[in-house]
Amino acid sequence: MTENEFLLSDRIQKIQQIIGQYGEENFYISFSGGKDSTVLSALLDMAIPNNKIPRVYANTGIEYRLILEFVEKMKEKDHPWELIILKPTIPIKPMLEKDGYPFKSKRHSKTLDIFQRLGRTESVVRYLGESTDKVPWSSILSCPKSLKFQFTEDYPLRVSDKCCKRMKEEPLDKWAKENNKVYNINGIMRSEGGRRFNAECLAFSGDKLKSFQPLAPITKEWEEWFIKKYDIELSKIYLPPYNLERTGCKGCPFARHLQDELDTLERYFPEERKQCEIIWKPVYDEYRRIGYRLMPYDNKDGQMTIDEWLKAESEEE
Repeated sequence: MTENEFLLSDRIQKIQQIIGQYGEENFYISFSGGKDSTVLSALLDMAIPNNKIPRVYANTGIEYRLILEFVEKMKEKDHPWELIILKPTIPIKPMLEKDGYPFKSKRHSKTLDIFQRLGRTESVVRYLGESTDKVPWSSILSCPKSLKFQFTEDYPLRVSDKCCKRMKEEPLDKWAKENNKVYNINGIMRSEGGRRFNAECLAFSGDKLKSFQPLAPITKEWEEWFIKKYDIELSKIYLPPYNLERTGCKGCPFARHLQDELDTLERYFPEERKQCEIIWKPVYDEYRRIGYRLMPYDNKDGQMTIDEWLKAESEEE
């Protein structure tokens, strides 16, 4: 048995154990139509043939067209389980204007939101690297020097990490409550890093199970092996000529390789690129102004030159 086969066997046993322990009727899958959730769905079918655990897709209204088409195609297939598509619950623009825009990462956005509402709390001071309370991961998750200027009272852009919660988590939670589904199964992988680097298979709220994350120990290399070996159908957006590495909400400012993503949209889906520029305009403008993640239009008014921008991007990696 190879290492990949051993991990597959381990994940199948884990899924069978947890679903058997907590009851199949109590689970649902957060299905995004992306690579991870598609692999998760296939793995669940392999572990529990003919399961009836529903796959639930929260349409935010800013999904990639090819992802939405893939989800609709999956919905039409003959499965023992049902694929449920939730309609957008609130328009994205007024929500962002009210709650704040995503910037850099969920941790950065959440901490800046705390600062903008409550000032220099302990968590803000720790994130800025100014706390005497040193913890092992503090340097990994601290604020980049180039963005510390945002933590000032006169910084104009309202920032928060609430868009995912408002557009995806809350609609899914509402559906789950209305349909008596207690436990969420999702495709979180700790290898993705960021706030997911310490993800566990079982996520608890207190002593109560909140969600099951079977892919937590999985690597991207294993995922590619599984897709190839079992011929898992994916959205066309992951395939040539598009080859996108991440999906989710299109043009999301959290994407580290946002410039590459927008360039791909410009080449193949120009109308979707225009939509991104409208939705995320305040963040994109700021990214370009400071030469962060997006290439500046020019070097006027103190903007970076292209060479300076490329050097900064390589340092972020």
